[in-house]
Amino acid sequence: MHSDESGHTAISPRVSDLLRLRTGPVDLGAIATHVTPGFTGSGKTDAKTAMCHLGPRLADLQEQLYAEGRSGGRRSLLLVLQGMDTAGKEGTVNHVVGLVYPMGVLYHAFKRPTVEEREHHFLWRFKQRLPPPGIIGVFDCSHYEDVVVVRVHELVPAEVWSCRYGVINRFEGKLAASGTRIVKCFLHISKEEQKRRLLSRLDDPTKHWKYNPADVDERAYWDDYQQAYSDALEKCDTEAAPWHVVPADHKWYRNWAITMILIEQLEEMALTWPHGPEPGECTRGVGS
Repeated sequence: MHSDESGHTAISPRVSDLLRLRTGPVDLGAIATHVTPGFTGSGKTDAKTAMCHLGPRLADLQEQLYAEGRSGGRRSLLLVLQGMDTAGKEGTVNHVVGLVYPMGVLYHAFKRPTVEEREHHFLWRFKQRLPPPGIIGVFDCSHYEDVVVVRVHELVPAEVWSCRYGVINRFEGKLAASGTRIVKCFLHISKEEQKRRLLSRLDDPTKHWKYNPADVDERAYWDDYQQAYSDALEKCDTEAAPWHVVPADHKWYRNWAITMILIEQLEEMALTWPHGPEPGECTRGVGS
């Protein structure tokens, strides 16, 4: 059971299950980007209302995770966001992760690796940013860049990046076994929607700062990126770290769906409030 878009209790299927990547060959071109699985409202207005109900629930669950970590627990959650340019990784962080207590979040947007980072194993910089106990970590782009971008732009030989799928699976398996719930979301938009969003950045003066001519250049590699992502999703979809493909042409649905997925995953962790001190036990308050 889970909370539906109006905040009431509903029967499965969960959004996590509806958007879970299906086993077998992956063809992103065959997966719709404009659909809204699991949402029974009429659109953007109903989604905003739903978020008002879901926000407090997500915040409560995150606080329970944080309290558990402060009380000796070892569990955490890592949200991995991948997608084409303009798919909405930053928007997701703002509208979904922004619903929870900021002290309980460790966010990092990974850019092109630095000289120092290139001197280490490709996973090194990501291991430095893993969430500690009690924390929700967010990877805005992630280790999957090392089997996608490097492949599309031929930054390393095929025999190098092709071996990384297994390395990633072992890394994620060990991370999950250590107590980190891994939630991987691919924000799936159409080429037409990407074009519309890029043009909107030129039409709106408040969005000019977001416009990067390189994003337009990257559109020439659209098919290559779709193939690289299809292979990465297929080869790195495991029980320990499954992929969810989130239709993202509608921003309101993207935000609602990822909020629901996080709630469902945190609920599945069966979080509870830690026991307080015994009567008469001396405690140190926050800020003492």
